[in-house]
Amino acid sequence: MSAQGRVILAGVPLGNSGDATDRLKEALATADVIAAEDTRRARRLASDLGVTVTGQIVRYDDVTEQRQTDGLRDRAAAGATVLLITDGGMPSVSDPGYRLVTAAIAADIPVAVLPGPSAVTTALTLSGLPSDRFCFEGFLPSAPGKRKSAYAALAAEQRTMVFFESPRRIGSSLVDAAAAFGADRPAAVCRELTKTHEEVRRGTLGALAEWAKDGLLGEVTVVISGAPPPRPEDAPDAAELARRVALAEASGVPRKEAMRAVAAAVGVPKSVVYDAVTAAKNDPSVRNT
Repeated sequence: MSAQGRVILAGVPLGNSGDATDRLKEALATADVIAAEDTRRARRLASDLGVTVTGQIVRYDDVTEQRQTDGLRDRAAAGATVLLITDGGMPSVSDPGYRLVTAAIAADIPVAVLPGPSAVTTALTLSGLPSDRFCFEGFLPSAPGKRKSAYAALAAEQRTMVFFESPRRIGSSLVDAAAAFGADRPAAVCRELTKTHEEVRRGTLGALAEWAKDGLLGEVTVVISGAPPPRPEDAPDAAELARRVALAEASGVPRKEAMRAVAAAVGVPKSVVYDAVTAAKNDPSVRNT
């Protein structure tokens, strides 16, 4: 056990063990405690790297994170080196880690990071989409209505967007993205990054939704191009604004969120969209479009 305890967050290979760094190997071999999202995967990784683990391996995943954090913090405070790894990529990026980091910082315990692979930046680089400005949205809600609302709220986002998605939900998720952003919005779906069956499919959201309609296998990262900057001179008339809100509502998006998304997408104040929707309430030609 080291004289000065600390917490180390280490990026581990997404799938190809050849991406492991020497610093990761050393940390696996010398840590007093290895907090792993999957203990079996942690042991397999160490074996693949030819590393003999001398410390204790404990489970630290979404289920155990809350109850394990205090104990791991206390062990680091007592002088242990606690190494945190996930199944792949960097801890805390849609994976366990945030709670332990904040607990260690609050207890004045040193925290270090061993940089490593990230599905976010790997997919972004492979997508061929603009990468000078981007945002990471993690996993969207699994419930269809909440997922549609989440996409609608991002309709005017001008940065390239990166998402994680379940391989079972990818088809319906891309359909919802096409409805919110437009079927012609450029995107890329990256599957099984760095692994034997790695696949990157680029195209429009409409085409990708059709391709993935029956689901995919493996871990999936989606990259979607941001919206073009709105031009006030191109703003649609009141009837078109109301029609867009109605279409969003028909897909399950609450009216307030639909109006907010439409206003942001076309670059007009939300009050303008509200007035358009109000004026269209008694206009059958708009409601039935």
